[in-house]
Amino acid sequence: MTKIFYTKDHEWIRLDGDIGAVGISNYAQEQLGDIVFVELPQPGTKTAQGDEIAVVESVKAASEIYAPVTGEITEANSALEDAPATVNEAAESDGWFFKIRLTNKAELDGLMDAGAYQSFIEGLA
Repeated sequence: MTKIFYTKDHEWIRLDGDIGAVGISNYAQEQLGDIVFVELPQPGTKTAQGDEIAVVESVKAASEIYAPVTGEITEANSALEDAPATVNEAAESDGWFFKIRLTNKAELDGLMDAGAYQSFIEGLA
C-alpha cells in the first residue's frame, strides 16, 4: 500500500519502498494560483530534511519547496519545465517535483498522514 505524508509547509511525499515522490498539496497549489514556472533539483543532489530544494512560481508569488526528508534526489520531473500548470491540474499525482531516496525513514514519524493534514489545513481557515 502506498503511504503518503504531508508537511506543515504543504509538501507531500508518496513512498514506494525507500524512494519518495515529492510535490505540493492541492491546498498549496490553490493558494498559489496559476503556476508558471518550477525550478527543480538536479539528480544526485543530497539534501537534509527542511532544506530548500526547489522553487515554484505562480502569477501571485514564488515559493520555496522544502525537502520533507533527508536523502538524495534520484529524479526530477522535467515535464514540469515545459508544462508547470500540471501542478495546478494534478498537484498530488502527475505534478510531482522530484523523487528522493530516503536515508532516515524515522523522519516520516514527524510528518502528517492525510487525515491529520486535512485537520491542519481546516485549522488555517
